[in-house]
Amino acid sequence: MEDLLMNIVFLSPHFPPNFFRFCVHLRQLGANALGIADASWEELRPELRDALTGYYRTDMNNYDQLLRACGHFTHRYGKLDRIESHNEFWLETEARLRQDFNVDGVRPDNIAKVTLKARMKEGFQEAGIDVARGRVVSSLEEARDLVGEIGFPAVLKPDRGVGAASTFRVNDHQELETVFAKKLPVDYIMEEFIQGVIHSFDGLTDRDGRIVFCASHVFSQGIMETVNEDRDIFYYSQRAIPADLEAAGRNAVRAFDIREKFFHLEFFRTVTNDRIVAIEVNMRPPGGLTMDMFNFANDIDLYREWANIVVNNHFSATYNRPYHCAYIGRKLRKSYVHDHQAIMGAYGHLIVHHEPIHSVFSAAIGDFGYLARSEDLEQLLALGRFIQSTS
Repeated sequence: MEDLLMNIVFLSPHFPPNFFRFCVHLRQLGANALGIADASWEELRPELRDALTGYYRTDMNNYDQLLRACGHFTHRYGKLDRIESHNEFWLETEARLRQDFNVDGVRPDNIAKVTLKARMKEGFQEAGIDVARGRVVSSLEEARDLVGEIGFPAVLKPDRGVGAASTFRVNDHQELETVFAKKLPVDYIMEEFIQGVIHSFDGLTDRDGRIVFCASHVFSQGIMETVNEDRDIFYYSQRAIPADLEAAGRNAVRAFDIREKFFHLEFFRTVTNDRIVAIEVNMRPPGGLTMDMFNFANDIDLYREWANIVVNNHFSATYNRPYHCAYIGRKLRKSYVHDHQAIMGAYGHLIVHHEPIHSVFSAAIGDFGYLARSEDLEQLLALGRFIQSTS
């Protein structure tokens, strides 16, 4: 008797645009890739249509409709084995569906520790990792009390937030009062401002929580500054992950019990004393084109390796980070010294990919992005300056 095929439900398999490759590799490895999204069948790219065993178009914000979609797949293909999206927006939805259909993975009773920043802070502390001082504040009085402990400047951000939406820095009591003059629509966490450079610890775990791939990126600034100050973003992968960063990252992965998932952990490396301070944990791949950066930096295919973990619990790639890979973003409304033709003429030998960026991400990473790789970091830094130089 032949083994039954795994049934993998993928929410919004067409978005972000590069994520269609996950379903392509699921199909190639013998699984049923079952898509649920709000796009019409005709809107899906041909490679994705070819990869999907089944597709159900519905209102993604209507949970009853999502239940009906999963019920349809269960009736037609049998028990569902996984429900995934690799998208932070759908984390709670995935968890509810897993519980309702008895599917392995994160369930509602433990989703808060990876979606609420206050709970993340507790998890990092339990792992022995430093965090910024702060807590959830629900009134101006509570915020003033906290300022007495942490001082100015301070950062206010939604306790449950995606990216840097509605995140801002307050420098004095007047700015704090201005914020609270408008009733905050959600719970906000307020923290001391950490002067540091953002370093990520990214990777993939197998079913047992073992890290089978890891990488690290250094960012020109935080997404908060990129969005609020309309800056261009530049970030690059490190060929050698600093020991203290990797130790903190591995401790966090264990503490948050991340299994069969990509992860994106963010830390500050402080300017004053070179200390690692945790920012947040994300149980998904890093945003933008970072999945492709993994691949270009290592000459491997992480889209396939994730599918291989899901289907076979096996990671077959070998990697040794032969290149630094950088992302360089530009915004259409800015005037740059060098146009695309000049960029390709000067640095085309380093640039491995370039494309327009979907508007959902443009405030954070620009309207157009370049990926470049080199063994020499200084080459990529010079390229970044060339691309982002404004007139």
